[in-house]
Amino acid sequence: MSLTSQVAAQPDLAQLHPFDPLTPSEIKLAVSILEAAFPGVTLRYKRIDVQEPLKKDVIPYIEAERQGHKLPPRPARVLQALFHRLDTGAFYKALLNADAKSVIYAKELPRHIQGPVDVDEMIAIEELCIQHPEVQKEIEKLQLPPGVTVCNDPWIYGTDDPNESRRLFQCYMYIVAVDHPQNNHYSTPCKFSPVFDGITHELVRIDYLPTGTDHSVVATTTPWKPVKTIQYAHELLDTPLRTDLKPYIVQQPEGPSFSLDGNLVSWQKWRFRVGFNTRDGLVINNVTYDGRNLFYRLSLCEMTVPYGDPRKPFHRKQAFDVGDVGFGVTANQLSLGCDCLGHIKYFDGWRTDSKGEPVQLENVICLHEQDNGLQHKHTNYRTSSATAVRNRQLVVQMICTVANYEYIFAYIFDQAAGIELEVRATGILSTSPMDNQNGETVPWATNVGPGVIAAFHQHMFSFRIDPAIDGFKNTIYYEDSVPLPETEENPYSCGYVSEETVLKKSGTANTSVDRHRVFKIRNDSVINPITYKPVAYKLQTSPAQMLLMGPKSFNFRRAEFATKPIWVTKFQEEELYAAGEFTNQSRNSEGVEKWVARNDTVENEDVVLWHTFGLTHNPRIEDFPVMPVEKVSVMLKPDGFFTKNPALDVPASVQSFNKSTLHQDTPTSCCHDQTGGTGADRAKLYKRVD
Repeated sequence: MSLTSQVAAQPDLAQLHPFDPLTPSEIKLAVSILEAAFPGVTLRYKRIDVQEPLKKDVIPYIEAERQGHKLPPRPARVLQALFHRLDTGAFYKALLNADAKSVIYAKELPRHIQGPVDVDEMIAIEELCIQHPEVQKEIEKLQLPPGVTVCNDPWIYGTDDPNESRRLFQCYMYIVAVDHPQNNHYSTPCKFSPVFDGITHELVRIDYLPTGTDHSVVATTTPWKPVKTIQYAHELLDTPLRTDLKPYIVQQPEGPSFSLDGNLVSWQKWRFRVGFNTRDGLVINNVTYDGRNLFYRLSLCEMTVPYGDPRKPFHRKQAFDVGDVGFGVTANQLSLGCDCLGHIKYFDGWRTDSKGEPVQLENVICLHEQDNGLQHKHTNYRTSSATAVRNRQLVVQMICTVANYEYIFAYIFDQAAGIELEVRATGILSTSPMDNQNGETVPWATNVGPGVIAAFHQHMFSFRIDPAIDGFKNTIYYEDSVPLPETEENPYSCGYVSEETVLKKSGTANTSVDRHRVFKIRNDSVINPITYKPVAYKLQTSPAQMLLMGPKSFNFRRAEFATKPIWVTKFQEEELYAAGEFTNQSRNSEGVEKWVARNDTVENEDVVLWHTFGLTHNPRIEDFPVMPVEKVSVMLKPDGFFTKNPALDVPASVQSFNKSTLHQDTPTSCCHDQTGGTGADRAKLYKRVD
């Protein structure tokens, strides 16, 4: 289908739901509005997205939907655009009313604010770097053999100078020693790294990288000493592939148990909308269970990856993969039978290119069911009668490639009203050169091959939870499990209770494994008739290590969200990103640490709960050349929300439904029958032997 026909096939703007993702027609509309507002000026587009609808306007709409009432007028459809004027280089943010086809505002942003990277820009910098005469001179010094070339990864520059306002890129260079589309160039890093101005395309300088055990550098490029590359592509492996793996086929002959109406997903008692934008990527909107409100919006709103190598220029390596580039921009086109198994529904997305043309992002989100073992089981030992129910889950998944790394994000809905956000990290380690012919090592990295190290680093995520537990005013609190003192009421010193702490003002809190601290979201206006307590959901936090960088570092100042596991703020429009709206080359964070400082009342209010979690990744050599997944997850579970197990009505697990097959043992020796058979058979055998 051509782009023209795809655009024509899109629904009319008036038919769009408030939570529907951006359409190609809206991209074209935004561009036409801006070109009319800036006549004769060439614009370079960074992002065009749907602006989040005003919550006060959208709640009456979704509540009418939930209750089956007549829908009020749809809230205004607003588009956001980030762009540069190419005549002045100024960076702009604009809001556009798509219904009225008008500009709400278009404001020039301060010069120190750098917008996110767009795909065209990244490709242009990569090509600029490899073709630049000064870079070519360095490559010539390598004296590479025929057929061996060089490539580069343009990295977000980071920050170490508060006075630096140029838009910079640090290009890390690698030798391409094998002519193969999946060659692992990260096993052969170069010792020089050019820095470019992203606006003027000038070469700012060439950094020479430290390659020993200290900060010293050799400011020249020497001939490359060929080494055996470390490959992951199957065609390049020295060892044969395993041959004892038989097909595992997931089939649903009667189709899936979910149904769809556009981006509205209905599965069992769940209802929610799948959202997508170029920054967050996957967003979950308007989650209900059995007709009851649970969550207004769920998103993984930011992540930062600071590296622990203290040497220049590695001290600046700190990616903000949401704010700097965007998970929507880097989302993979998923493949049937590869990334998700079973009966799959795919969702597409759209982005703009730098000229304002719509670009389709095919199959960036997959929806499917999976079996996750037993949901619950009990056997009455007196009667040997058992009830067993399997745990069917619904998975909404997105996979992003950010240069060397892959991140797999999945929202997993279960039949007992739980939601899990699972994050898996895989891909290839970001590597650096190291002169280690004599067994040298450094304390902040792992040797993963000849002449190559992988630095220690952290992956810090922020999960933004906008709750609606039976309504849109909620309270955040935590419970600690603590021992009772030894008194007349606790004479055997075995009693313990839970202590409750309500977060009355916006602020932060720490997790505590020692106290089994559990964070909960409750609705003080709705009382459970059995527990006599307010209905609630609990956040099963990940007890992760927080940011290791020191408070004086730019790494810390740019990512204060990563210094605390829990942040609670009062809802404000446009406060969607934990590190602030603009992270590229930021000098300080403008996010949750600013918002909690308002000291807002957050008890029984429209609140937002932000959970920081992550991985401290000190690489293993087994993580190279491609990394087995590291998995971390958090869960949202009902806690006093229902009056009993909400999955009691899930049918029992039985063979007539599951149609499992029995493995047939193959005799391995002539004596096999002597120990096989039933228990009675074995008893007879033993009796004969006796």
